[in-house]
Amino acid sequence: MLKIFIDGASAGNPGPAGAGIFVNRPDGENEHYAIPLGTMSNHEAEFAALREALQMCVDKGWTMASIHTDSKLVDDAVEKQFTKHRLYTSYLSDILQLFSACELCFVKWIPSTQNRAADQLSKKAVKKNKSSPEFR
Repeated sequence: MLKIFIDGASAGNPGPAGAGIFVNRPDGENEHYAIPLGTMSNHEAEFAALREALQMCVDKGWTMASIHTDSKLVDDAVEKQFTKHRLYTSYLSDILQLFSACELCFVKWIPSTQNRAADQLSKKAVKKNKSSPEFR
């Protein structure tokens, strides 16, 4: 089973945002993704990071994955399949649909101290975003 670590970050609220995805494969190979997300809040970036990771699972045919996040908001929303924040409703809808395309994928909350690789990647993605013409 894949272990996927995700994080979202933004420089401002809202501001340039990015998703970090660190994939720990059973064969020992690791994959690193720093994905610019445009302008959004930090919480939106957290939801977007999960959506990106699940889309990656679907696109690459990864049917079993344990996805780790340090966002209690995202973890709770997925567990309850509900968010009271309208801003996150469309993200959660996409996420739940992507989960249904996976055989065995689940989200697990972890402390931020255990999510450093994804955190660094998300910050790298924010910097990529900031260097794009949109933010000059």
